Amino acid sequence: MFFRALVVALLLVVAQAASAQAQYPSKPVRIVIPYPPGGGTDLQGRPMAQILTEKWGQNAVIDNRGGAAGMVGAEIVAKSKPDGYTVLMCASGEVALNVALYPKMAYDPEHDLTPVSLLSISPLVLVVHPSLPARNVREFIALAKKRPGEIAYASSGAGGPHHIAGEWMKLLAGINIIHVPYKGGGPQLADLIGGHVHSAFIALPVVAPHAKSAKIRVLAVTTAKRSQTLPDVPTLGESGLAGFDVAQWWGIMVPAGTPSEIVAKLNTDFVGLTRLPDIRARMATLGAEPVGSTAAQFAEVIRSDIAKYRKIVKDAKISIN
Repeated sequence: MFFRALVVALLLVVAQAASAQAQYPSKPVRIVIPYPPGGGTDLQGRPMAQILTEKWGQNAVIDNRGGAAGMVGAEIVAKSKPDGYTVLMCASGEVALNVALYPKMAYDPEHDLTPVSLLSISPLVLVVHPSLPARNVREFIALAKKRPGEIAYASSGAGGPHHIAGEWMKLLAGINIIHVPYKGGGPQLADLIGGHVHSAFIALPVVAPHAKSAKIRVLAVTTAKRSQTLPDVPTLGESGLAGFDVAQWWGIMVPAGTPSEIVAKLNTDFVGLTRLPDIRARMATLGAEPVGSTAAQFAEVIRSDIAKYRKIVKDAKISIN
């Protein structure tokens, strides 16, 4: 009798859980963005949340939790209940690059978070001041070899993808150029245009409005494929640095242990968003190209990037204090 009652109780719990998942979402969903309002992650996430609110009949609420290079918000999600009601809209930093830079993170992206979908991707751009006698990457490398320690490159901050791209180029090309970190892309571009720094790795949306001007010279993009925004600009891989691929990307993750049915629904809904003309247009204004991957494909991107960045950080002896 006791055994029968136990079986019935267990079946009831399973049925209730299945019903809850089938009705998901049945209450508001919090989308944590681990950066302040107004950045690339936020500007992509807000219109998505508005559409999901209409689709779900439940509020998709943006919760900006900036701090510690995205790690504050990511930790909040990693330690949340795995029920699908707390979602992370992440960038590559807090789930891939930071793993290589900060060995004592409060969460493990590969074990504490579950990938849902890679939403979009954007290259960085290698640009130089027009006074520098280098019209392409090969000429830039040749010049740097003739003038070791004299040419400087700017990044938008130490430990970011721009910094990593510069250090990887140094390793692959065998050159010695000096890293000058700035606090953001605006000051970085201003000093490049002003001739205060020779070169820079800059985010695509910062560069794009000036790409055809005489104020800067665009040499290459950092991704494996050419950018749809700058289709005539070669990749660094095409320019002699085989295998070079550094990208900024954005995706959706949930706490580890989230039911697979909920992960699948979130994947379907977020991938659907990347197919919408309005969302694609918004991404384009931010220099991002829509992807909309499977969960497994996103997991492989994260795994591959972590391994790649660990090697670069180790080989280049990059240390962030």
